[in-house]
Amino acid sequence: MDKSDLFSMIDTESRSAKTKSVKRKWREIEAIHDRQRLRQELSELGLTAEDELEFL
Repeated sequence: MDKSDLFSMIDTESRSAKTKSVKRKWREIEAIHDRQRLRQELSELGLTAEDELEFL
């Protein structure tokens, strides 16, 4: 194994960690958007967060 192989392995590992972090961030952003859409839909129906808690 020469130096170029070693550097490519290190680069691949760091890239995969960055990709996982980015994917996790996007999942968090999508979850926030989903909650905002749900709140908007509930408000359109005339329900509030307190009303939502009564159903649980």
